[in-house]
Amino acid sequence: MAGHLTAPGQSVTSRVLMILASFEASPAARSLSDISRASGLPQSTAHRLLGELEAWGAVQRDAQGRYQIGLRLWELGQHAGRKLRDVARPYLQDLFGLTQETVHFAIRDGSEVLYIDRVYGSRRVPQASRVGGRLPLHATAVGRAILAFEEDWVQGAVLDRPLAARTARTMTDTAELHRELGRIHARGFSLASEEVQLGSCSLAVPVFQSAGCIFGGLGIVLPISRMHQLERYLPALLGTAQRLQGGIAHLPANPSPARNAST
Repeated sequence: MAGHLTAPGQSVTSRVLMILASFEASPAARSLSDISRASGLPQSTAHRLLGELEAWGAVQRDAQGRYQIGLRLWELGQHAGRKLRDVARPYLQDLFGLTQETVHFAIRDGSEVLYIDRVYGSRRVPQASRVGGRLPLHATAVGRAILAFEEDWVQGAVLDRPLAARTARTMTDTAELHRELGRIHARGFSLASEEVQLGSCSLAVPVFQSAGCIFGGLGIVLPISRMHQLERYLPALLGTAQRLQGGIAHLPANPSPARNAST
């Protein structure tokens, strides 16, 4: 066992990845004990590996000695999905120019929706997502807009599992979700109200790479007090999604090959 590890088959690399994964849930700085608990590693092992990560620039410490993601790792991460972001950004900026509201573009990654890019409006809206962040497909407008146009086996893999409720309004009943996906498929757009974040609502449409081939979703977010205004933005969303389809036509058909619906 490499590196004097106590768990058979667990490499140094896997332990480093466990440490980095402990930062996935939140960008907040974490203490050594927090990281040890989240990663399942002894504090002595976590401390040694964190020292190596700090020396390389993958993590850094704040004034209280807590650890956070380092600038070098952030810089490296900017290369991930850059081509897709570069393609989508002009269309998002144009959509923002038309609506002056917060808009985002996302893709499916396993049973989650992964936010590729977002342009923020000046009006304050409670935010549940961020660029590079993930949320459950079943609970978001953009996630359901994508899922409604996936193949039946993908829908089954996502919905035939425990579905977490992010708020009291999250739709978690499998039969109800299947019906909702059918309605979305028929009308071509998805709505969500306070299902992942109280105080906000969203409208989303699918983005296709070619006829019948779903690629991602395009969404707009408003405060819940203005939910009655959501559908006024549907023509702008649909038009932008159609133009974006031309932009992504040359990209690989599977934007997230490392995961699948069963992960």
